[in-house]
Amino acid sequence: MDWDFRKRTEKIEERLNALGRDRTPTLFILSYDLSESYIFPLDRLEEGIRYHIDGPLRSERAVSLPYRFEAVPLDRYRRAFDRVMEEIRRGNTYLLNLTFPSRIEIDADLETLYERSDARFKLLFKNRFVCFSPERFVRIDQGHIHTHPMKGTIDASIPGAEEKILSDAKEMAEHVMVVDLLRNDLSMVADRVRVERFRYVEKIRAGERELLQVSSHITGKLEEGWPDRLGTILTRMLPAGSITGAPKRKTTEIIQEVEGYDRGFFTGIFGVFDGESLDSAVMIRFIERQRNGLVFKSGGGITVDSDPEAEYRELQEKIYVPFL
Repeated sequence: MDWDFRKRTEKIEERLNALGRDRTPTLFILSYDLSESYIFPLDRLEEGIRYHIDGPLRSERAVSLPYRFEAVPLDRYRRAFDRVMEEIRRGNTYLLNLTFPSRIEIDADLETLYERSDARFKLLFKNRFVCFSPERFVRIDQGHIHTHPMKGTIDASIPGAEEKILSDAKEMAEHVMVVDLLRNDLSMVADRVRVERFRYVEKIRAGERELLQVSSHITGKLEEGWPDRLGTILTRMLPAGSITGAPKRKTTEIIQEVEGYDRGFFTGIFGVFDGESLDSAVMIRFIERQRNGLVFKSGGGITVDSDPEAEYRELQEKIYVPFL
């Protein structure tokens, strides 16, 4: 871990710990590598920042929003995939979340995408990026910390989709690895960590399609006065295990080498501390404005049983806007 990363982490910890001690309602937005952070008391939010935390999904049927995307070339993806498999064979990683940006053209601005997208967690940040994430990072309520790692997705229209995804050996292995990783992460900040519910299926909307997503529920007990350590709790668990891999430290080093681009806020976290409780999300399903237009960043977990063409298709299938 480099010196700059430690200094960035310490600064974020101190800021969030101070706000936690004062029980100040706060929005926090932390990039993947903590190189950027925006931490705002809720009564002083800057213009152009809007958020939606674990609200109910809407019941309207999704409509088609025309868009075109250009994914990373398959040969570029294959080179990165092959490097990951080499590291797996060497024993340096056994699960790695490989991501890439794809150019996307869509007839809507970021504010419209925020307004019209339907997701459990949403964030619009200053015409810079929009996120419509289905994945919680952690929730803290009444002294207990909860996380719901998501691994395993299938098109709900496929006959027998739920049985197929739950019986798939590769998906099972990947999910078990992530649950184990997140259980270890929670154990760094909490006691009595346990898996409350293992591999349950939820339906999520993906544009005009519906997907089945496999999740688990892990809980732990925090010490009394946990808001005083708000920043310490969050930063000790970052980056999120579900979007890095295991073992986390070595896997993040491999990610930096093979992806060859800056994730930025993508796969970071955002959330709200209301003075008594906290809820937060992993920033996936993510569109970012860059100098040459919009990009949609996406990816998936690679294990020893992964097939490169299937993983490349998954990267593309995750490019969608749940638009209403």
